Amino acid sequence: MNNKINETLKAITQIDYKLMDAAQARLDSLTKPLGSLGRLEELAKLIVGITGKENPQLKNKVIFTLAADHGVTAEGISAYPKEVTAQMVYNFLSKGAGINVLADHVGARVIVVDIGVAAEFKPHPKLLIRKINYGTKNMAKGPAMERGEAEKAVCAGIELFAGEFKHGIAIAGTGEMGIGNTTSASAITACLTKRPPEEVTGKGAGLDAAGLKHKIAVIRDSLFANKPDPDDPIDVLSKVGGFEIAGLTGIILAAAAKKVPVVIDGFISGAAALAAFHLEPKVRDYMIAAHQSVESGHQVILGHLGLKPLFNLDLRLGEGTGAALGIGLADAAVKVLTQMATFKSANVSEAE
Repeated sequence: MNNKINETLKAITQIDYKLMDAAQARLDSLTKPLGSLGRLEELAKLIVGITGKENPQLKNKVIFTLAADHGVTAEGISAYPKEVTAQMVYNFLSKGAGINVLADHVGARVIVVDIGVAAEFKPHPKLLIRKINYGTKNMAKGPAMERGEAEKAVCAGIELFAGEFKHGIAIAGTGEMGIGNTTSASAITACLTKRPPEEVTGKGAGLDAAGLKHKIAVIRDSLFANKPDPDDPIDVLSKVGGFEIAGLTGIILAAAAKKVPVVIDGFISGAAALAAFHLEPKVRDYMIAAHQSVESGHQVILGHLGLKPLFNLDLRLGEGTGAALGIGLADAAVKVLTQMATFKSANVSEAE
Protein backbone atom coordinates (compact mmCIF):
# COMPACT_ATOMS: atom_id res chain seq x y z
CA MET A 1 0.00 0.00 0.00
CA ASN A 2 1.03 3.59 -0.59
CA ASN A 3 3.49 4.96 2.02
CA LYS A 4 1.39 8.03 2.82
CA ILE A 5 -1.65 5.85 3.54
CA ASN A 6 0.43 3.49 5.70
CA GLU A 7 1.94 6.37 7.67
CA THR A 8 -1.52 7.84 8.29
CA LEU A 9 -2.90 4.49 9.46
CA LYS A 10 0.02 4.04 11.88
CA ALA A 11 -0.59 7.52 13.35
CA ILE A 12 -4.14 6.62 14.45
CA THR A 13 -4.16 5.79 18.16
CA GLN A 14 -6.87 5.10 20.73
CA ILE A 15 -8.88 8.03 22.04
CA ASP A 16 -8.20 9.19 25.64
CA TYR A 17 -10.63 7.21 27.83
CA LYS A 18 -9.11 8.53 31.08
CA LEU A 19 -9.85 12.11 30.07
CA MET A 20 -13.37 11.03 29.14
CA ASP A 21 -13.88 9.84 32.72
CA ALA A 22 -12.82 13.29 33.95
CA ALA A 23 -15.25 14.90 31.49
CA GLN A 24 -18.03 12.69 32.83
CA ALA A 25 -17.25 13.82 36.38
CA ARG A 26 -17.51 17.45 35.31
CA LEU A 27 -20.75 16.83 33.41
CA ASP A 28 -22.18 15.20 36.54
CA SER A 29 -21.26 18.29 38.60
CA LEU A 30 -23.09 20.77 36.34
CA THR A 31 -26.30 22.49 37.45
CA LYS A 32 -28.74 19.93 36.03
CA PRO A 33 -30.08 16.50 36.94
CA LEU A 34 -27.61 13.71 36.12
CA GLY A 35 -27.62 12.83 32.42
CA SER A 36 -30.46 15.24 31.67
CA LEU A 37 -28.79 16.60 28.51
CA GLY A 38 -28.60 13.09 27.10
CA ARG A 39 -26.74 12.73 23.81
CA LEU A 40 -25.21 16.19 24.16
CA GLU A 41 -23.34 14.96 27.23
CA GLU A 42 -22.18 11.81 25.42
CA LEU A 43 -21.03 13.95 22.51
CA ALA A 44 -19.10 16.40 24.70
CA LYS A 45 -17.35 13.52 26.46
CA LEU A 46 -16.44 11.88 23.14
CA ILE A 47 -14.95 15.12 21.79
CA VAL A 48 -12.79 15.39 24.92
CA GLY A 49 -11.57 11.83 24.31
CA ILE A 50 -10.87 12.48 20.63
CA THR A 51 -9.05 15.78 21.06
CA GLY A 52 -7.27 14.94 24.30
CA LYS A 53 -8.33 18.34 25.65
CA GLU A 54 -10.27 18.86 28.90
CA ASN A 55 -11.85 22.05 27.59
CA PRO A 56 -12.03 21.76 23.80
CA GLN A 57 -13.20 24.66 21.65
CA LEU A 58 -14.65 24.15 18.19
CA LYS A 59 -13.78 27.50 16.65
CA ASN A 60 -12.38 26.24 13.33
CA LYS A 61 -15.09 24.21 11.61
CA VAL A 62 -14.38 22.81 8.14
CA ILE A 63 -16.57 20.82 5.75
CA PHE A 64 -14.89 19.09 2.81
CA THR A 65 -17.21 18.77 -0.20
CA LEU A 66 -15.60 16.60 -2.86
CA ALA A 67 -17.06 16.32 -6.37
CA ALA A 68 -16.56 13.57 -8.95
CA ASP A 69 -18.38 11.83 -11.78
CA HIS A 70 -19.23 8.16 -12.20
CA GLY A 71 -19.01 6.19 -15.44
CA VAL A 72 -21.82 3.91 -14.30
CA THR A 73 -24.29 6.70 -15.16
CA ALA A 74 -24.06 5.27 -18.71
CA GLU A 75 -26.29 2.47 -17.39
CA GLY A 76 -29.16 4.90 -16.71
CA ILE A 77 -29.08 4.49 -12.93
CA SER A 78 -29.77 8.14 -12.06
CA ALA A 79 -32.74 10.44 -12.51
CA TYR A 80 -30.32 13.30 -13.29
CA PRO A 81 -27.78 13.68 -16.13
CA LYS A 82 -24.10 13.58 -15.20
CA GLU A 83 -23.68 17.24 -16.25
CA VAL A 84 -25.38 18.19 -12.97
CA THR A 85 -22.17 17.37 -11.04
CA ALA A 86 -20.23 20.23 -12.66
CA GLN A 87 -23.25 22.54 -12.53
CA MET A 88 -23.58 21.97 -8.79
CA VAL A 89 -19.88 22.71 -8.26
CA TYR A 90 -20.51 26.16 -9.75
CA ASN A 91 -23.53 26.46 -7.43
CA PHE A 92 -21.30 25.68 -4.42
CA LEU A 93 -18.84 28.34 -5.54
CA SER A 94 -21.59 30.95 -5.87
CA LYS A 95 -22.86 29.95 -2.38
CA GLY A 96 -26.29 28.97 -3.66
CA ALA A 97 -26.45 25.36 -2.43
CA GLY A 98 -27.87 23.76 0.69
CA ILE A 99 -24.39 23.14 2.08
CA ASN A 100 -23.50 26.84 1.77
CA VAL A 101 -26.59 27.90 3.73
CA LEU A 102 -26.18 25.34 6.51
CA ALA A 103 -22.40 25.76 6.79
CA ASP A 104 -22.88 29.53 7.17
CA HIS A 105 -25.55 28.82 9.79
CA VAL A 106 -23.08 26.88 11.99
CA GLY A 107 -20.02 29.00 11.18
CA ALA A 108 -18.16 26.40 9.09
CA ARG A 109 -16.08 27.01 5.99
CA VAL A 110 -16.67 24.79 2.98
CA ILE A 111 -13.74 23.43 0.99
CA VAL A 112 -14.96 22.63 -2.54
CA VAL A 113 -12.79 20.13 -4.41
CA ASP A 114 -12.83 18.76 -7.96
CA ILE A 115 -11.34 15.32 -7.41
CA GLY A 116 -12.76 13.71 -10.54
CA VAL A 117 -15.42 15.72 -12.35
CA ALA A 118 -15.79 14.97 -16.07
CA ALA A 119 -15.40 18.65 -16.99
CA GLU A 120 -12.84 21.45 -16.94
CA PHE A 121 -13.46 24.35 -14.55
CA LYS A 122 -12.40 27.93 -14.94
CA PRO A 123 -9.91 28.96 -12.23
CA HIS A 124 -11.70 30.06 -9.08
CA PRO A 125 -10.13 31.09 -5.75
CA LYS A 126 -12.56 28.85 -3.82
CA LEU A 127 -12.13 25.73 -5.97
CA LEU A 128 -9.35 23.23 -5.34
CA ILE A 129 -8.47 21.08 -8.34
CA ARG A 130 -7.22 17.63 -7.29
CA LYS A 131 -8.57 15.78 -10.32
CA ILE A 132 -7.49 12.14 -10.49
CA ASN A 133 -9.33 11.55 -13.76
CA TYR A 134 -12.39 12.77 -15.67
CA GLY A 135 -14.81 10.55 -13.77
CA THR A 136 -14.54 6.84 -13.13
CA LYS A 137 -15.07 4.18 -15.78
CA ASN A 138 -18.33 2.24 -16.00
CA MET A 139 -18.05 -0.28 -13.16
CA ALA A 140 -20.74 -2.46 -14.76
CA LYS A 141 -18.24 -3.24 -17.55
CA GLY A 142 -15.00 -3.38 -15.53
CA PRO A 143 -13.12 -1.70 -12.65
CA ALA A 144 -14.20 1.87 -11.89
CA MET A 145 -10.54 2.90 -11.64
CA GLU A 146 -7.05 1.47 -11.44
CA ARG A 147 -5.75 0.55 -8.02
CA GLY A 148 -3.14 3.29 -8.31
CA GLU A 149 -5.89 5.83 -8.93
CA ALA A 150 -7.77 4.67 -5.82
CA GLU A 151 -4.64 5.08 -3.71
CA LYS A 152 -3.98 8.46 -5.31
CA ALA A 153 -7.53 9.59 -4.41
CA VAL A 154 -7.15 8.45 -0.77
CA CYS A 155 -3.82 10.30 -0.62
CA ALA A 156 -5.45 13.40 -2.11
CA GLY A 157 -7.92 13.34 0.80
CA ILE A 158 -5.08 13.00 3.31
CA GLU A 159 -3.25 15.92 1.67
CA LEU A 160 -6.40 18.06 1.54
CA PHE A 161 -6.87 17.62 5.26
CA ALA A 162 -3.19 18.35 5.95
CA GLY A 163 -3.39 21.55 3.88
CA GLU A 164 -6.37 22.87 5.84
CA PHE A 165 -5.02 21.62 9.19
CA LYS A 166 -2.22 24.18 8.87
CA HIS A 167 -4.88 26.91 9.07
CA GLY A 168 -6.60 25.17 11.99
CA ILE A 169 -9.31 22.52 12.11
CA ALA A 170 -11.08 21.84 15.41
CA ILE A 171 -13.81 19.70 13.82
CA ALA A 172 -14.29 18.41 10.27
CA GLY A 173 -17.32 17.37 8.24
CA THR A 174 -17.57 15.24 5.11
CA GLY A 175 -19.62 16.06 2.02
CA GLU A 176 -19.77 15.15 -1.66
CA MET A 177 -21.37 15.73 -5.03
CA GLY A 178 -21.47 13.20 -7.84
CA ILE A 179 -24.34 12.01 -10.02
CA GLY A 180 -24.45 8.21 -9.74
CA ASN A 181 -22.59 8.03 -6.46
CA THR A 182 -25.36 6.25 -4.51
CA THR A 183 -24.86 3.32 -6.92
CA SER A 184 -21.17 3.26 -6.03
CA ALA A 185 -21.90 3.63 -2.31
CA SER A 186 -24.39 0.75 -2.44
CA ALA A 187 -21.84 -1.51 -4.16
CA ILE A 188 -19.17 -0.64 -1.56
CA THR A 189 -21.63 -1.23 1.28
CA ALA A 190 -22.82 -4.56 -0.12
CA CYS A 191 -19.23 -5.74 -0.45
CA LEU A 192 -17.82 -4.57 2.90
CA THR A 193 -20.87 -5.53 5.00
CA LYS A 194 -21.52 -8.70 2.96
CA ARG A 195 -25.18 -7.81 2.51
CA PRO A 196 -27.17 -8.37 -0.71
CA PRO A 197 -27.50 -5.33 -3.03
CA GLU A 198 -31.27 -5.08 -2.60
CA GLU A 199 -30.80 -4.49 1.16
CA VAL A 200 -28.43 -1.56 0.71
CA THR A 201 -29.80 0.18 -2.37
CA GLY A 202 -32.29 3.05 -2.41
CA LYS A 203 -33.82 5.42 -4.93
CA GLY A 204 -30.97 7.93 -4.78
CA ALA A 205 -31.94 11.29 -6.23
CA GLY A 206 -35.43 10.16 -7.23
CA LEU A 207 -35.75 6.87 -9.16
CA ASP A 208 -39.13 5.18 -9.55
CA ALA A 209 -39.72 1.50 -8.71
CA ALA A 210 -38.57 0.29 -12.15
CA GLY A 211 -35.48 2.49 -11.93
CA LEU A 212 -34.62 1.08 -8.51
CA LYS A 213 -34.94 -2.49 -9.79
CA HIS A 214 -32.60 -1.67 -12.68
CA LYS A 215 -30.13 0.03 -10.33
CA ILE A 216 -29.98 -3.07 -8.10
CA ALA A 217 -29.34 -5.25 -11.16
CA VAL A 218 -26.49 -2.96 -12.28
CA ILE A 219 -24.91 -3.14 -8.80
CA ARG A 220 -25.21 -6.92 -8.77
CA ASP A 221 -23.65 -7.13 -12.25
CA SER A 222 -20.84 -4.77 -11.18
CA LEU A 223 -19.98 -6.87 -8.13
CA PHE A 224 -20.05 -10.07 -10.20
CA ALA A 225 -17.92 -8.58 -12.99
CA ASN A 226 -15.26 -7.07 -10.70
CA LYS A 227 -15.27 -9.40 -7.66
CA PRO A 228 -13.92 -6.76 -5.22
CA ASP A 229 -12.10 -8.27 -2.24
CA PRO A 230 -13.94 -7.37 1.02
CA ASP A 231 -10.67 -7.88 2.92
CA ASP A 232 -8.96 -5.18 0.83
CA PRO A 233 -10.79 -1.82 1.05
CA ILE A 234 -8.53 -0.25 -1.59
CA ASP A 235 -9.49 -3.01 -4.00
CA VAL A 236 -13.17 -2.34 -3.25
CA LEU A 237 -12.74 1.41 -3.82
CA SER A 238 -10.89 0.84 -7.08
CA LYS A 239 -13.38 -1.63 -8.53
CA VAL A 240 -16.75 -0.14 -7.51
CA GLY A 241 -15.90 3.17 -5.82
CA GLY A 242 -15.70 6.81 -6.79
CA PHE A 243 -12.94 9.38 -6.58
CA GLU A 244 -14.91 11.48 -4.08
CA ILE A 245 -15.58 8.43 -1.87
CA ALA A 246 -11.90 7.46 -1.88
CA GLY A 247 -10.94 11.09 -1.18
CA LEU A 248 -13.31 11.25 1.79
CA THR A 249 -11.81 8.00 3.07
CA GLY A 250 -8.45 9.79 3.17
CA ILE A 251 -9.94 12.81 4.93
CA ILE A 252 -11.49 10.61 7.64
CA LEU A 253 -8.21 8.76 8.20
CA ALA A 254 -6.24 12.02 8.32
CA ALA A 255 -8.67 13.55 10.83
CA ALA A 256 -8.28 10.56 13.14
CA ALA A 257 -4.49 10.69 12.81
CA LYS A 258 -4.56 14.35 13.93
CA LYS A 259 -7.10 13.73 16.75
CA VAL A 260 -9.79 15.83 15.09
CA PRO A 261 -13.45 14.75 15.40
CA VAL A 262 -14.95 14.08 11.98
CA VAL A 263 -18.70 14.39 11.46
CA ILE A 264 -19.94 11.93 8.86
CA ASP A 265 -22.76 13.11 6.62
CA GLY A 266 -25.10 10.64 4.89
CA PHE A 267 -24.89 7.52 2.75
CA ILE A 268 -21.99 8.45 0.44
CA SER A 269 -19.87 9.76 3.31
CA GLY A 270 -20.91 6.63 5.20
CA ALA A 271 -19.44 4.45 2.46
CA ALA A 272 -16.16 6.35 2.84
CA ALA A 273 -16.35 5.85 6.62
CA LEU A 274 -16.88 2.14 6.03
CA ALA A 275 -13.76 1.93 3.87
CA ALA A 276 -11.76 3.91 6.45
CA PHE A 277 -12.94 1.59 9.25
CA HIS A 278 -11.92 -1.51 7.30
CA LEU A 279 -8.48 0.02 6.76
CA GLU A 280 -8.07 0.86 10.48
CA PRO A 281 -10.83 -0.05 12.99
CA LYS A 282 -9.58 2.52 15.56
CA VAL A 283 -10.82 5.29 13.25
CA ARG A 284 -14.40 4.48 14.28
CA ASP A 285 -14.04 6.26 17.63
CA TYR A 286 -13.13 9.51 15.86
CA MET A 287 -16.36 9.49 13.83
CA ILE A 288 -19.57 11.27 14.77
CA ALA A 289 -22.58 10.09 12.76
CA ALA A 290 -24.60 13.22 12.06
CA HIS A 291 -27.84 11.66 10.90
CA GLN A 292 -29.56 8.62 9.45
CA SER A 293 -30.22 9.07 5.76
CA VAL A 294 -33.38 7.96 3.98
CA GLU A 295 -31.14 5.60 1.95
CA SER A 296 -31.52 2.04 3.28
CA GLY A 297 -27.81 1.32 2.93
CA HIS A 298 -26.93 4.06 5.38
CA GLN A 299 -28.71 2.31 8.24
CA VAL A 300 -26.73 -0.85 7.40
CA ILE A 301 -23.47 1.15 7.49
CA LEU A 302 -24.27 2.74 10.85
CA GLY A 303 -25.13 -0.66 12.31
CA HIS A 304 -21.92 -2.19 10.93
CA LEU A 305 -19.84 0.63 12.40
CA GLY A 306 -21.75 0.67 15.70
CA LEU A 307 -22.51 4.39 15.34
CA LYS A 308 -25.69 6.01 16.64
CA PRO A 309 -26.79 9.03 14.56
CA LEU A 310 -27.47 12.31 16.35
CA PHE A 311 -30.75 12.88 14.52
CA ASN A 312 -33.05 11.68 11.77
CA LEU A 313 -34.64 14.42 9.66
CA ASP A 314 -35.24 12.27 6.53
CA LEU A 315 -32.30 13.99 4.81
CA ARG A 316 -30.90 12.64 1.52
CA LEU A 317 -29.18 15.63 -0.08
CA GLY A 318 -25.53 14.96 0.70
CA GLU A 319 -23.06 17.81 0.03
CA GLY A 320 -22.23 17.79 3.78
CA THR A 321 -25.61 19.26 4.81
CA GLY A 322 -26.23 16.73 7.58
CA ALA A 323 -22.62 17.10 8.72
CA ALA A 324 -23.12 20.86 9.06
CA LEU A 325 -26.09 20.35 11.38
CA GLY A 326 -24.11 17.71 13.30
CA ILE A 327 -21.25 20.17 13.76
CA GLY A 328 -23.74 22.65 15.22
CA LEU A 329 -24.83 20.05 17.79
CA ALA A 330 -21.20 19.19 18.58
CA ASP A 331 -20.49 22.87 19.23
CA ALA A 332 -23.52 23.06 21.52
CA ALA A 333 -22.36 19.96 23.41
CA VAL A 334 -18.87 21.35 24.01
CA LYS A 335 -20.30 24.67 25.22
CA VAL A 336 -22.47 22.80 27.74
CA LEU A 337 -19.35 21.11 29.11
CA THR A 338 -17.17 24.22 29.22
CA GLN A 339 -19.60 27.06 29.98
CA MET A 340 -22.25 25.73 32.35
CA ALA A 341 -21.78 26.40 36.05
CA THR A 342 -21.27 23.61 38.57
CA PHE A 343 -23.48 23.21 41.62
CA LYS A 344 -20.56 24.38 43.76
CA SER A 345 -19.65 27.47 41.67
CA ALA A 346 -23.29 28.56 41.38
CA ASN A 347 -24.04 27.82 45.05
CA VAL A 348 -26.95 25.59 44.05
CA SER A 349 -28.00 22.68 46.29
CA GLU A 350 -27.48 19.25 44.79
CA ALA A 351 -29.97 16.37 44.84
CA GLU A 352 -30.01 14.40 48.10
